[in-house]
Amino acid sequence: MSTELNRNVSKMQTTYVEQQEYAEIASARKRKLVLRRLSVFFVFASLLTYLMISSYISQTTKLESTLAQKQKLNHQLADIKKQQTILKEDIVKLNDDDYIAKLARKEYFFSKKGEIIFNIPDESKEN
Repeated sequence: MSTELNRNVSKMQTTYVEQQEYAEIASARKRKLVLRRLSVFFVFASLLTYLMISSYISQTTKLESTLAQKQKLNHQLADIKKQQTILKEDIVKLNDDDYIAKLARKEYFFSKKGEIIFNIPDESKEN
């Protein structure tokens, strides 16, 4: 029985068999080419995805920093507007002669005729 199993089998050399062999070789080549194309496509797709994600992240951080800077500048603008209103009030007050006289008496110890100025130290400054 073992002699019957070890027989050599030869191929038939017909045109049909040759066509089938060429078809198998061609389909193997096509499969290889498809796999190569898909791998190249996935490499380019992953590279493009990486670039898009990194660009998105960098733009997001830049946007956050500009928003923080905008908020800081808005606070500075509000402070400057408050200071501007105070200075405008001071301008209006400095155009009043009574206010100037009161300020001169208080800060520079000027007095009217016949007026005596007593300087009383504040208790809060001494403590």
